[in-house]
Amino acid sequence: MAESSTPLAHMVYFTLKDKSPASIERQVAACRKYLTDHPGTVYFSIGTRTSDLTREVNDREFDVSLHVIFANRAAHDVYQTHPRHVQFIAENKDHWAKARVFDADVV
Repeated sequence: MAESSTPLAHMVYFTLKDKSPASIERQVAACRKYLTDHPGTVYFSIGTRTSDLTREVNDREFDVSLHVIFANRAAHDVYQTHPRHVQFIAENKDHWAKARVFDADVV
């Protein structure tokens, strides 16, 4: 287990049921509305899949990516149960075909 002061990277890759530009923008907007400015966040960004990068190693099974680095595990754990995060999931999960979460200690 990482030390309590180790930053934690929280990356989420959303595969949407509707892959239209409007649906992708709706997901990006929801991430901005609900997932920004949480206590302990040291980095936040949202991305969309780069369509022309098609090498064999490129994972193309997502539409929107979320990248959050927290100062530590405690900040991440508070975020997971924060009402804005819970509301984000409730309002958006029906639009997801899949959401893959990758959490990693930053070393």
